[in-house]
Amino acid sequence: MDNNKAEKNLLHHVLRALIEMGFIIFLFYSNLLMGEYDRTGNGSKKSLIWVLGDIFTISNFEIAVAAAIVGYLVFAFLRKKL
Repeated sequence: MDNNKAEKNLLHHVLRALIEMGFIIFLFYSNLLMGEYDRTGNGSKKSLIWVLGDIFTISNFEIAVAAAIVGYLVFAFLRKKL
């Protein structure tokens, strides 16, 4: 019985981390998308398909995941301290 509770607790923490990291990644990509349609971006001159291809790259994904991990760790630290 105690093992089942520990598994549910672990699953809860993992799902919470994935949801929070997913939200940070969403904000990262939405910021990139908005930047493409700013005055300095090429989004207004080119199609949405081109813009999506421009922002969804391996390097941007690596940056988004790294930022999500750091962001999650900072929020977890603040959550424990406050």
